[in-house]
Amino acid sequence: MVQKDRYIRFDWAVKRLLRNKANFGVLEGFLTVLLGEPIRIVEILESEGNQQRENDKFNRVDIKARNSKDEIIIVEVQNTREIYYLERILFGVAKAITEHIELGELYSQVKKVYSISILYFDIGKGNDYLYHGQNSFVGVHTGDFLEVTTKEKDAIVRKLPAEIFPEYFLIRVNEFNKVAVTPLEEWIEYLKTGIIRPDTKAPGLEEARQKLIYYNMDRAEQLAYDEHINAVMIQNDVLSTAAEEGREEGRQEGLAEGRQEGRQEEKIENARTMKALNISSEVIHQVTGLPIKDIEEL
Repeated sequence: MVQKDRYIRFDWAVKRLLRNKANFGVLEGFLTVLLGEPIRIVEILESEGNQQRENDKFNRVDIKARNSKDEIIIVEVQNTREIYYLERILFGVAKAITEHIELGELYSQVKKVYSISILYFDIGKGNDYLYHGQNSFVGVHTGDFLEVTTKEKDAIVRKLPAEIFPEYFLIRVNEFNKVAVTPLEEWIEYLKTGIIRPDTKAPGLEEARQKLIYYNMDRAEQLAYDEHINAVMIQNDVLSTAAEEGREEGRQEGLAEGRQEGRQEEKIENARTMKALNISSEVIHQVTGLPIKDIEEL
């Protein structure tokens, strides 16, 4: 029973297991909880970003899926820092849009895209573990939201830009420090700790307890998984050490600058005292090393 409680990390599951149609229920549950509406995955779509590469051990792990509403959902897991991450997810969304409209098709065929980033690094300052962004047009003077008039199947309908433009979700896994109460919190707890409660009713997690068990993998898969976890830990340790060394170097530089500033202030005060005693600027210069021009301005 103790062994059965060890579950596979979500980043590995996304890369190896959740692309299998038999395991769509896990991913569908996660997306249903996150997006707040029932999500059914019709298929996993292939793109350059989906390919497994040897040099992609720690970072991007993509799933690109089509849901039952013919929308595109991109799920990415990022284990280590990437400087231009926001630019990259913007490019990924733009690429997904253009990949799924044929030359000559009407713009009405453009697919809505959801971009979901599961981040295990600190992307910036903020008090929440989940951030959501989408395009909207707000009246500068009135504050109202613009509704766009369009024609569909001989009917005039109105749509909010949010129904068309992409939506972005940034999940800051390491910032989650709550007792999990809601289904979403239970999912974030699993993303952070790998723990799934035995009595969970959160969509997808109950199925994950059955299908993402470490000891159900064959020995070769277990070894590959262990190597992946070890690589992630080493990478994070290297980055943490580098960050700490950088902070220590900064502290030392700050102390050195502080000592230098202190010595400079001491020289200036000594110069003021000697000047008050009518000692010549030339002598003060010889004693303190301060420029004669600066001494005369005191």
